[in-house]
Amino acid sequence: MTDFKYSPILPKTRPDCEWVHLTSDYVKVVSMDGEQFLKVAPEALSVLSERAFKEISHFLRASHLGQLRAILDDSDASHNDHFVALEMLKNAVVAADQVLPMCQDTGTAIISGVRGDRVLVDGDDGEALARGVWQVYQTSNLRYSQVAPLTMFDEVNTATNLPAQIDLYAGKGMEYHFDFIQKGGGSANKTFLFQKTKAVLNPESLTQFIDETLRTLGTAACPPYHLAIVIGGTSAEANLKTVKAASTRGLDHLPEKGDGLGAAYRDREWEEIILGITRELGIGAQFGGKYFCHDVRVIRLPRHGASCPIGIGVSCSADRQAMAKITPEGLFLEKLEHDPSRFLPEVEMAEDDAVAVDLNQPMDQIRALLSQYPVKTRLKLTGTLIVARDSAHAKLLERLENEGSLPDYFKNHPVYYAGPAKTPEGLASGSFGPTTAGRMDSYVRQMQAAGGSMVMLAKGNRGREVREACKEYGGFYLGSIGGAAAKLALDAIRKVEVLEYPELGMEAVWRIEVENFPAFIIIDDKGNDFFNLG
Repeated sequence: MTDFKYSPILPKTRPDCEWVHLTSDYVKVVSMDGEQFLKVAPEALSVLSERAFKEISHFLRASHLGQLRAILDDSDASHNDHFVALEMLKNAVVAADQVLPMCQDTGTAIISGVRGDRVLVDGDDGEALARGVWQVYQTSNLRYSQVAPLTMFDEVNTATNLPAQIDLYAGKGMEYHFDFIQKGGGSANKTFLFQKTKAVLNPESLTQFIDETLRTLGTAACPPYHLAIVIGGTSAEANLKTVKAASTRGLDHLPEKGDGLGAAYRDREWEEIILGITRELGIGAQFGGKYFCHDVRVIRLPRHGASCPIGIGVSCSADRQAMAKITPEGLFLEKLEHDPSRFLPEVEMAEDDAVAVDLNQPMDQIRALLSQYPVKTRLKLTGTLIVARDSAHAKLLERLENEGSLPDYFKNHPVYYAGPAKTPEGLASGSFGPTTAGRMDSYVRQMQAAGGSMVMLAKGNRGREVREACKEYGGFYLGSIGGAAAKLALDAIRKVEVLEYPELGMEAVWRIEVENFPAFIIIDDKGNDFFNLG
C-alpha cells in the first residue's frame, strides 16, 4: 500500500508585496474556549472592497509601469511599440488624478478570498464585499457594464455594476487574504481552453501549438499582455481558474519543479521560450513590433491521463488587480504606484508625422483621402464621430431590415465602437476608449451595402468578412490605441451627446467631437489588412 501524502495543488498563500496599512479599526482578537480568534466586523469587508476597486481603477503596479518604460528604452523596439507604450504611460498619469479611470470598461468586479479558520465574520461575507463594489461604482466615474437577463433574449443594465464574481475559500490561521481584480470584457474574452492530449507534451508539438494559437489571439484586449498559459489540470474549470491567478501574477511564488504528488509548478524555461515566440510574431504593442507581451507565466498542473487541458489568458494593459489582507493589526492593501509620471522619459520622444483627417468633410472625400495611404499609416482625426456598439448595432440592423435604410448619421460619419464611462463634472467626457471590433463583424457587410459603416474605428483585428466587405464597398477599418481611454477623454474628445436610444445607457448611439484623435489604418478599401490573420 502506498503511504498517504497530501500535497495541495495550489497554495493558499500569495506572493510577497509592499503593503499599505489602511486602518486598525473593525478587527479585534477574542478568546473562546482558551483559543484566540480574529473577529472581523462585516464593515471591514465593505471598506476594503471599496478602497481596492477605487485604487485599481486609477493606479497600476510599479512593475507594470517599469515594463512600459523598458519598451521606450529599447532601441530595438519599433516606432509603434514606442508610441503605444508612451501613450499608455501618459494615460496612467491622467488616471492617477483619480478623476478619469484608466479604461472606459471598468470591468467585472472579481474577488477571490481565503478565510483562515481562526477568522470570525458576522453575516454574509459575499454581501459585505458586494456592498463595497456597489459603493465605489455609485460614487466614482466608473461605467456600469453588467446586464441581467429578464428573459432568454431581453436584458437590462443593473445600474450598479453588480453582480460581482465572489469566490471564497477556507484556509488556516488568523488572517483573511483577498485578490481584487477589475476585468474588462475585451481581456476576459481572450481566455481560451483547449482540450488536448498527451500527444502535445513534447517540445516540437507544444511549440507548434503555442505559435499557432498566439497568432490568433489578436490585439482586441490591448497588448502588451501579461500572458498566462496553464498546461494540465484536474478539470477544465481548475485549469481556467489557474489561468486567471497566473495572469495577475498571483502564482509567481510557485516552485520551479514538480514534487511528484501533483503540486503545481512554474516552468521558467518555457516562459522564456514562449516569450521569444511572442517577440517574433510581428504584432507588437498593437500596431507592429516585438512587444506583444510584457512577460509570460507557464504553470504546469497534474492531469487525468486521458486528457490534457491547456488554458490561455491575458491581463491587458489595464492591468487592474491588487492583493489585500485582514490581520490582527488591521486592514492592508497592496501598494500601487501613485506617481506614474516618474516612469515618463525626461524629454518628449519625437513622433513621425501623422496624416490629418477632417471628419467633417463628405464621406466620399474622407475615403478618397484614406485610399492614398497604406495600412499602418498613423492618422489624426478631427471632427464628428458616431459612437455605436453591440446593442446599438442590433437596433440599427433591425431598422435597416424593417425600413430598408439606415439613418443619415450612420452614412455621413465614421462610426466609433465604444461606450463611455461616466463624465466627471467639468470635463467634456468620461474615459472613452475603443471596444473590441470583432463583435461587430457580422453587421458590416449588410450595413456597408446600405451605405453605412464605411469608416469604422475600434481596436483589435477583424475577420475575413470585414476585409472582403471593405474591398467590395470601398470601406476602411481604423484602429485606435486600446488602453489609453483616460488620455483620449482628456486630450482628444471635445463634446459628447446622446443621439439616439438613450434607454441603452452606455450602449446608446452618441455623437462626439474629437480633435487629433490618434488612429491607424488597419484595413483599407483594397482589402489589405495589417494583421493579415487569414
